[in-house]
Amino acid sequence: MRLPSARGPLSSGVVQALSDPGGRDVAPLVQHVQELPAGTDLLADDDLHLALWMLYELHYGGFDGVDPDHEWDPDLLRLRAAMESVVEGELRARGEPHVRATVDAGGPLAERLFDLAARWEGPSVARYVHRDATRTQFAELLVHRSIYQLKESDPQSWVIPRITGKPKAALVELQYDEYGGGRPERLHATMFGDAMEGTGLDRSYGAYLDRVPGYTLANNNVMSLFGLHRRLRGASMGHLGAYEATSSIPCRKYAGGARRLGLPEQVAAYFDEHVEADAVHEQLAFRDICAGLVESGQAEEADVVLGAVACLLMDNVVGEPMLAAWEAGRSALYDAAAVAVGGAPVAPGAAPADRGAAAAAPSSIEKVAS
Repeated sequence: MRLPSARGPLSSGVVQALSDPGGRDVAPLVQHVQELPAGTDLLADDDLHLALWMLYELHYGGFDGVDPDHEWDPDLLRLRAAMESVVEGELRARGEPHVRATVDAGGPLAERLFDLAARWEGPSVARYVHRDATRTQFAELLVHRSIYQLKESDPQSWVIPRITGKPKAALVELQYDEYGGGRPERLHATMFGDAMEGTGLDRSYGAYLDRVPGYTLANNNVMSLFGLHRRLRGASMGHLGAYEATSSIPCRKYAGGARRLGLPEQVAAYFDEHVEADAVHEQLAFRDICAGLVESGQAEEADVVLGAVACLLMDNVVGEPMLAAWEAGRSALYDAAAVAVGGAPVAPGAAPADRGAAAAAPSSIEKVAS
């Protein structure tokens, strides 16, 4: 995967640091993070989350032409830590009322987590896709989701060596399903690639990185933040539980939307796979993993609840602007050519007249719907 186009000083500095072995003075970038202006949306900012996403990607597949040793470069890790600090702080601040209410409710932890997920109010992207989405909008949905789904479950696998006993066995059981049960063609990431291909999209990992807005990258960064820090293993598993507990019914709706639009069966098949699987996985995640970690002293209850709240909160962060754009008849993606021109990226969903000459030609997303 190539390095993406920068979206501001932080991401530009990271691109330079990864491209130029002699250009790794991150002190000004760390200072920039520490002095982000008031009003910066720390859970959606394009520049911040693209920069952080690139540094996390060094722990996954990396980038073409980038030295693998950068994964453990102490200066880049220092910069990553500065960005993680502001993101984690914002998650804790926004989530604190929900975390406190869930912890104080009393009763079995698993039941409180299920109740939290069931009561959470947020936009229903799945309902819109089921009933109203166009082919173009369905393709956009897959583009947004591709940033995670093409490496589905990998951020959670970092936790496996960090826990023991029954919770570890349950997590491995869950991940075994996610990774296809020993059948490469049934890997959920592979099945998602098949769905993209069936919709006419490029299934290559990172192919649409320049198209997705900061909130989509932030959603992925939260999973990597939790998974890559041993101290946050409880939060990672709480996030996993909430993700699974809010997946089965929406996946049924996504499959219905794909069939309503007449898309190839392989598109709906990906979502069909998750209707039954995630109904089982939510039980494993909340009862055997999350509750098991707390009962065995391997995680604090508040950390587990924080992870669940963060998952639900990020669903709102992603779903609200996406639905607003679609309901207004606009795209929820950036124009890739406009982003690559340099400077601040155009806002997702901006009207074509506001997006410059680069938006004049149909995008690859628009072409697949024709």
